[in-house]
Amino acid sequence: MLDTKHDRTLTTEEKSNARIVIYGHSWGGSEAITLARKLEKDGIPVMLTIQVDSVAKIHQNDAIIPANVVRAVNFYQNNGHLHGQPDIRAADPTRTTIIGNFVFDYKQSAYNCSDYPWYDRVFSKAHAQIECDPNVWKQVEALIRTELPSN
Repeated sequence: MLDTKHDRTLTTEEKSNARIVIYGHSWGGSEAITLARKLEKDGIPVMLTIQVDSVAKIHQNDAIIPANVVRAVNFYQNNGHLHGQPDIRAADPTRTTIIGNFVFDYKQSAYNCSDYPWYDRVFSKAHAQIECDPNVWKQVEALIRTELPSN
């Protein structure tokens, strides 16, 4: 999709014109950073990464944001057995702005995740609730909208 000349080669200009935003929840949050690293190897910038309760797989590091990412944000909760990465950091703080590491607590105010499988609601309740939380989604949407072209 970045190959606007359709010649199967990405030029420096085509790479620099990329407007990529990567979002992920749970393992998807960790995969978002893995994808950003792959794009970095190809010299492709990422405008924004959004991690929601990011859980790293073995041999992945979802805490260090690669230098090709312009801005990154992390939403997490720390209740229950399954909880997200509490602290993301920039590999190169001169190139990447960490918007923040925002913690959510669902002990006092739970969200209804009735569409989720029973085992998620029982064994990873808070981990599912952060994805059901409309406040998280409002913030995610607002951040993504800042990266959309203003037409």
